[in-house]
Amino acid sequence: MRVACDIEETTPVNDEGYDVDSIEATCRKCGHVTESFGTDEPSIKRCLALMREECPRGQWNFYVGGDC
Repeated sequence: MRVACDIEETTPVNDEGYDVDSIEATCRKCGHVTESFGTDEPSIKRCLALMREECPRGQWNFYVGGDC
């Protein structure tokens, strides 16, 4: 099943106290959130792959950014 995720740019603070541009993906189905450093396409793809691996419902969905 294809599941849409909202993609948002964030700037969290890393372990050393520096702001780091990041991507945050939020599942529209259950609200689970994943995060990756960087704001380019590979970071978005990593967030979506993590979403599949970390699904709290144990589902094996195909996650996409935006509307599906």
